[in-house]
Amino acid sequence: MTYKSAEIKSIITEILEEKKDKGGIKSLYFVGCGGSLGALYPAKTFMEKESATIKSAWINSNEFVHSTPKDFGVNSIIVLACHKGNTPETIEAAKLGKMMGASVIILTWLEESEIIEFGDYIVLYSFDASPDHLKGDIDYSGEKTMCALYVAVELLAQSEEGYENYDKFYEGAGMITNIIRKARVHVSERAVSFAKEYKDDTVIYTMGSGASYGAAYMESICIFMEMQWLDSSSIHTGEYFHGPFEITDANRPFMIQISEGSTRTLDQRALTFLKKYAKRIEVLDAKELGLSTIDVSVVDYFNHSLFNNIYPIYNHELATNRQHPLSTRRYMWKVEY
Repeated sequence: MTYKSAEIKSIITEILEEKKDKGGIKSLYFVGCGGSLGALYPAKTFMEKESATIKSAWINSNEFVHSTPKDFGVNSIIVLACHKGNTPETIEAAKLGKMMGASVIILTWLEESEIIEFGDYIVLYSFDASPDHLKGDIDYSGEKTMCALYVAVELLAQSEEGYENYDKFYEGAGMITNIIRKARVHVSERAVSFAKEYKDDTVIYTMGSGASYGAAYMESICIFMEMQWLDSSSIHTGEYFHGPFEITDANRPFMIQISEGSTRTLDQRALTFLKKYAKRIEVLDAKELGLSTIDVSVVDYFNHSLFNNIYPIYNHELATNRQHPLSTRRYMWKVEY
């Protein structure tokens, strides 16, 4: 087990004991905004695929407050991701969780913040705070994406008849840091070429599927749109052929994630089409980047962590070539919204 998974295992044990005489845990909600919401996507996918009895959903904080699921309450766990603990919408969702008697788990980076008082359990995740997240010497198994996964894995293992791939999952968690570190080095020269090629573009699309789709979503909304002011959309590779592929031509750039695991076929089908009708494609292949060393039974859930930590290498080079620092904002934190 990793140091964070052991902490979260104890949290789930405590919650289940506390809820034992109140009907147990029947639902698990993953709630956040922007990149924090995207980071919870693999855990949501895990529950959908692996759990037979526990309802689960992935919901934007503000929507959760204004359109609260009917079953949410004493028999629920709500996992909220809030990087600096000051996102107003996520704070309101945490308050709602406390008010309705749910078990509130907050994933955050800052030890002291506004949201802390509304959590029953506070999990401080690891984060590379060096400029542009390029240092890369953190324990990636302790990031918020992995912490959310630990909640899901432990809840399933402790509340249903065990999780058959439990040991394989934690073997993968123990491997992910080294895989990511090697992959970041592997793409460094490629990222330089990418930045030179795409620095003058005004639109870049991201593509992905399965548990890693959240990484494509985060890259699109948080980097290309928020930090680089580029038009972008994350396209699910399974949905690509049901509308989006009509915009494909020789000039539009695509970044496509080729996952390892159950949805790789979806990604490969989209890539085959792109290679035929598009000319400007950046391929991030999890197999090439070393993820296939993780057991096939659990590899799906590690794609996101790999891709999400490869992107910063590209993002730094792109921002430098465009002379548009990743910290640049027009509205965020500057005007009332």
